[in-house]
Amino acid sequence: MHSDQIYRDTRIIVDLDQIAANMRAIKEMVGDDVSVMAVVKANAYGLGSLAIAPTLMENGACYLAVATLTEAIELRTKYPNYPLFVLGHTPDRYLHKVAELNITQTVFSLHQARLLSDISKEIGTRTKIHVKLDTGFHRLGSEPTYGFSKDVEEMFGLEGIEVEGIFSHLALASDEDDAKQYELLTGFINLIENKGFKFRYKHIADSIACVDSPYLRMNMIRPGALIYGMRGFHKGNIDVESAIKFETSISQIHRIKKGEGVGYDFLWRAKRDSVIATLPFGYADGYPRQMRDKGYVIIKGQRAYIVGVLCMDQVVADVTDIKDVAEGDKAIIYGNGKDGSMTIQEASELVGTNKNDIICRLSARPPRVYIGK
Repeated sequence: MHSDQIYRDTRIIVDLDQIAANMRAIKEMVGDDVSVMAVVKANAYGLGSLAIAPTLMENGACYLAVATLTEAIELRTKYPNYPLFVLGHTPDRYLHKVAELNITQTVFSLHQARLLSDISKEIGTRTKIHVKLDTGFHRLGSEPTYGFSKDVEEMFGLEGIEVEGIFSHLALASDEDDAKQYELLTGFINLIENKGFKFRYKHIADSIACVDSPYLRMNMIRPGALIYGMRGFHKGNIDVESAIKFETSISQIHRIKKGEGVGYDFLWRAKRDSVIATLPFGYADGYPRQMRDKGYVIIKGQRAYIVGVLCMDQVVADVTDIKDVAEGDKAIIYGNGKDGSMTIQEASELVGTNKNDIICRLSARPPRVYIGK
C-alpha cells in the first residue's frame, strides 16, 4: 500500500530490500545444490504474501509454500506461473482446484493420490505431489512402514500424477531426535529409490534446522521466519536482519497529578506528576494484551513504558522523562533493536510465546507499507 492511500498513523513497514538480502544470504548459505521453498503461509507471517512473493522468487526461491488451499488460490490469482505448494491437508472435495490451478499438493494416502490422478486425467493435466512422511512429529503424514512404501511405489505409476518430492517435519526436540527423524526419512527414501523410483525434492529442514544442522538440508529447505529476519537458530549463524517495523504517532498528551489513575480500573496510578501519551494502537492491531507493565515504545530515541490496561484500539505510555515530547511524535512499537526498539524476539520473551506467534498476531487493520524495490 502506498503512503498516500493510508489514513492512519499506525502502520507496519515491510522492507523488501531487506527481505531480498535475507533471501540471498539463505541461498548463499545452502549453495546451488539446495533449492529454497520460501514459506509464505499465514499471509507471509502477517507481512503480506501477495506483495512479498515477487521479491522471494526474484532472489532465489523455487517454490512458495502455504498452509492451505485458500492461501494458494489467492497467490495463483495474481501469479499464474509461480510454483505453489500446499503444506497442509486438502480435503477430497477440493482437490479439483489443486489440479485445475497447477498447485503442488501434500499427499499422505494412496486414496488421495488416486483421486488426484482421476481428476487430472479428466481435465487433461498432470498434478505434482510431495509425499508427507510422519517421522515422529505425529501431526500429518503416514508412518514409514513397508506397507506405505508400496503405496508410494503405486503413486509413481498413476497417470496424471508426478511424485515430485518427499518430506517430513522436525520436532526440534534435540539433536538426537532430529537425527532419528532424518534417518527414518532417508531410510524410507532409500527403500523406494533402490527400486528405481526417484524423488526430485527431499526436504525436512525449516528455518532453524537449515542453519544449525547443514546435513538436514538434503536438496531442499523450507525457511519461513528466517526470510523475514527472525533468528531462531542456536548453533549456526547467518546474516539476516528483521524486515519489519511497527510504528505509530502520539495522538494526545496529558499532564496528570500524582495519584491519578490511567485506563480501566485505574490499575496504574502516577507515583509523581506525570506526562502521558495516548498512542493509537491496541490489541486489535495484534499487540499482546499481556504487555501491560512490560511493554515500551521508542519516542525520540528513549523508552516510554506502556502503563495501564491495554485497550483494543489505544494504549498509554509514560513520557514524563522525554524532553520536548509532542503530539505527532513517532513511536516505534517493534523494530530491529538497533535504535533501542523492542525486537520481535524480545516481545515474544516478554509474553511467553515464540517469534512466529508475535508476527502472526499482527492483524489486517494496520496497513502494510512496502519500502525498497
